[in-house]
Amino acid sequence: MTEILSGQTLVRADIAALAGKAPQHLESCDLDEADLSKLDLSGWTFERCSMRHADLSGGRLARTVWRSTKAPFANLTGADLEEAQIRGCDLNNASLRRANIGSAKVVSTRMTGADLHMAKGMGFTFEEVLLVGARLPGLSFRKEKLVRLDMAQADLAKCDFRGAVLEGCSLREANLDGAQFAGADLRGADLGGLQLEDARVFRGAVISREQAEQLLSGWGLLIR
Repeated sequence: MTEILSGQTLVRADIAALAGKAPQHLESCDLDEADLSKLDLSGWTFERCSMRHADLSGGRLARTVWRSTKAPFANLTGADLEEAQIRGCDLNNASLRRANIGSAKVVSTRMTGADLHMAKGMGFTFEEVLLVGARLPGLSFRKEKLVRLDMAQADLAKCDFRGAVLEGCSLREANLDGAQFAGADLRGADLGGLQLEDARVFRGAVISREQAEQLLSGWGLLIR
């Protein structure tokens, strides 16, 4: 049974001494601004930890579990987060550029302003995630079921939503340049604030009559 390390303030030397051994369970630990770059922390659990501005770039974080952990502005650039489980966390303005998020599951987490440019991987799940103003260009959500994602004002340029189902999601004022929505079900999405030039990206998508009327009205077209 994994021993829980609780209530400690830890720096790189402390974590490096444990890395490569059995996966550790950290609870209520202070890792603010810690340099944890390129360490192998596969399978570790971070529960109610503080990791503000922590540097985990290039880290091996596959199968890690994150619960109620605060990591705003954390640097996860190029990290391997395959099969990671992230729930109830704060990743506001975190950098996940070029990170591997294959089969990762992110639930009830704040990621406002997060940067996922060039993030890669398939089969990941986002549910009840705040992605307002986040950068997600080119990310593929193809055939995924997206539940309560707030992507208002997010950069969704060239994202692939083909065949996806969006339930309770917001695309309000998002950048949709080059995005693909063919076969997507958008009847449960907030499409408010979109410009007329965005209409072409919705070719082949399913929207409700009410949504169509709202969009046309917003574009200054009269419906009689």
